[in-house]
Amino acid sequence: MSQPISCTSDPTLDLAAQLISRRSVTPEDGGCMDLISARLKPLGFTLEAINRGNTVNLWARRGSAAPLVCLAGHTDVVPTGPVEQWASDPFTPTLRDGMLYGRGAADMKGSLAAFVTAVETFVARHPQHQGSIAFLLTSDEEGDATDGTVAVVEALQARGEGIDCCIVGEPTCVNRLGDMVKNGRRGSLSGRLTVKGIQGHIAYPHLAKNPIHLAAPAIAELAATEWDQGNEYFPPTTWQVSNIRGGTGATNVIPGTVDILFNFRFSTASTPEGLKSRLEAVLAKHGIDYDLAWTLGAKPFLTGRGPLVDAAMAAIREELGIETELSTTGGTSDGRFIAEICPQVIELGPVNATIHKIDECVEAAALPRLSATYCRILEKLLT
Repeated sequence: MSQPISCTSDPTLDLAAQLISRRSVTPEDGGCMDLISARLKPLGFTLEAINRGNTVNLWARRGSAAPLVCLAGHTDVVPTGPVEQWASDPFTPTLRDGMLYGRGAADMKGSLAAFVTAVETFVARHPQHQGSIAFLLTSDEEGDATDGTVAVVEALQARGEGIDCCIVGEPTCVNRLGDMVKNGRRGSLSGRLTVKGIQGHIAYPHLAKNPIHLAAPAIAELAATEWDQGNEYFPPTTWQVSNIRGGTGATNVIPGTVDILFNFRFSTASTPEGLKSRLEAVLAKHGIDYDLAWTLGAKPFLTGRGPLVDAAMAAIREELGIETELSTTGGTSDGRFIAEICPQVIELGPVNATIHKIDECVEAAALPRLSATYCRILEKLLT
């Protein structure tokens, strides 16, 4: 049975529904920050807007002592896609067969709601807790990610304000709540390679120089290269071509250039500088005339066993009754920016099976359990 919801008996589910109902397609916030701020202010949080461009960012902090535990996330969501393909309106939170449906239910308004209610519970139990708690929220994670978390991190860096531990509420789990925690992410290094040849008539190849033919052996070697063997937490670095474009569209013209887009997803076992050098050495070996532009999209980060990881694993065991898996798989997240000022960063959120999809949803019963897990982590770190 499908039922739009506005009020339930659970505060986490209620807040998640209120957040889902706000249309916050990136980079719009849709009033989510105001809603969350109204919940945090009575708890003694100092609220600071660190906005840049069209992006709304919130830095909220309770306390001034160390350690500082930060809860980080984003209020923006991806576009809905064809609304007519949804079983219910994507911005009308709906309960159906035990699932809460709506854009952002899993990514990541459910986590934001769980953050807020976890802190409400924690502060009620421990009003004089040790250390400090902060929220770092942005509306620019699903978009360009240029004016969001990175802007807050730069502002904190400028005034020498660091973070000791950070939990990012990204949906990390595979089959059930708590089965996976991300304790790092791979880096992303992209390149746009233009291989130069000489355009000519395809019937007179001796008067031309085919850049596709020139590039092919180098591509084969790069694809077969072992860049590293990974390490305890990371799989080996991979290199993949994402696009090749060349030619005039005619079948009788040898192109003058070919453009090749590629990407490294790399572990802490490699560096951007080392990967660049090795790739360019292969191009030189094959005598290729080329232009190459690099873009470092993200540095890898890793949090090994220590206070934050141990607290998360213990909290999951105690609250959810399972042993979690530490993983660094998947794409990038805003954790890559926070890691610049925080030595311990993990991601923990609900099951990610429906994120960015039509009929995005999260198990309704999982949200209060996620809140309890976050609260338990805070208790282990700050009491």
